[in-house]
Amino acid sequence: MTGIELKKTSDLRLKQSISLFQAIMYGTGLILGAGIYVLIGDVAGIAGNAMWISFALAAAIATFTGLSYAEMTSIFPKSAAEYVFVKNAFGNNLLAFVSGWLIVFVAVVSAAAVAIGFSSYLDALLPGLDRSVSAILLVAVLSGVNFVGIRESMWMNTTFALIEIAGLAIIICAGLFLASPAATDYFEMPPEVTSSSPSSSFPLALAAIVSAAGLAFFAYFGFENLANISEETKNARKAIPIALVVSIAITTGIYILVAVSAVAIVGWEGLSSTNAPLTFAAEKVFGKAGTVILSSIALFATSNTVLMMLISGSRILFGMATDNALPSSLSEIHPRTKTPFRAIITIMVLTIGVMATSSGRIDAVAKVAVFGIFMVYVFVNLSLIRLRYKQPEMKRPFRSPWSIGKFPVLAGIGIVTSIAMLTQFDLVTVVAGTGAAVSGAVAYEVLKRKYRLPCRNGKD
Repeated sequence: MTGIELKKTSDLRLKQSISLFQAIMYGTGLILGAGIYVLIGDVAGIAGNAMWISFALAAAIATFTGLSYAEMTSIFPKSAAEYVFVKNAFGNNLLAFVSGWLIVFVAVVSAAAVAIGFSSYLDALLPGLDRSVSAILLVAVLSGVNFVGIRESMWMNTTFALIEIAGLAIIICAGLFLASPAATDYFEMPPEVTSSSPSSSFPLALAAIVSAAGLAFFAYFGFENLANISEETKNARKAIPIALVVSIAITTGIYILVAVSAVAIVGWEGLSSTNAPLTFAAEKVFGKAGTVILSSIALFATSNTVLMMLISGSRILFGMATDNALPSSLSEIHPRTKTPFRAIITIMVLTIGVMATSSGRIDAVAKVAVFGIFMVYVFVNLSLIRLRYKQPEMKRPFRSPWSIGKFPVLAGIGIVTSIAMLTQFDLVTVVAGTGAAVSGAVAYEVLKRKYRLPCRNGKD
């Protein structure tokens, strides 16, 4: 191969130190912090008190594709998981590169969105602070933690995840025991949905629930990033699939309970009228103390999600670089910390750049991230189907259930639901998300020419 040498020359490897419990807490912490503390108000504004249905629908969609991730990870426990899945299934480097590119895009945009959410909760505790500055400082500090080591990052994640769960438990208990759940109409929706004639109200209500599910899915996605810590997980072929399934199950139960509890406390109007919806609900029940407690816990929750996104984003870059899909400098591992330090710095800079250009619009940023991840889900489910036919005898420590012949039914449903969700976004989001995919294809062609990356058919 001519041009810049892309292969990793160091014999250093990522340290395998993540246990099954830590992997489960990684997935649980990623999912919990990403949306329920930040976007529940936006979801309530679309679906009203019926938002619990949207969360349940989003959970079902996550499960279909989550099981595909579980099977694929049991076969290929590697960093840059989506890139590896698509490349092995289709042998097409361009398609694999775009898949990896989109996951990097989603990790960066998600970290930026949740960092903005962090700044909103911090403002509730310390009014007057510049939100942009606090969000940027958060990303910088957590990138430092990411550099220090995966063991330290996982212990921080486990601690923060337990704090997150405690905060949500406060809302659940308040809604079930201190509010009036029996008097709450859990099917009440905004007037623009229900004020029309009976013949059109049901289609409008259904559309609102599905649309809200698209946004609520931001509270679920993140589970796929478990696959990208496989190289640092003990017995990853078994541990990661288990962690995927368990973390989705845990968070689904918590989300639905929080949704019904929060509307029992303040209703959908109250939740949708504030940038810190769960803090508002806690204040309604506990007064100023509730604001302090929930705002503090939300800081841990959002910080945890940002940390996990920074970790996964850097591991995706690392994994792609080790396979010659990106310049080799991104695959360099620090000799002391055993972390991919150049990839970590790159993800930090990209995240700060997104925040600087988003103008604090967390809802807009989140929707673009969700659109991008649904595109990737289509690729992953197609990869599973392709491998079931291409290599049916391949050893699969975990297998997605319910097949008709060789065809994995849930993967097929995952494709249908992902495509259906892609149709629920506004034109601006579609253009931005599609632009991210196209930019990946352009980047591949540029890098191929500059650094002599592998061609589309897998040959140099």
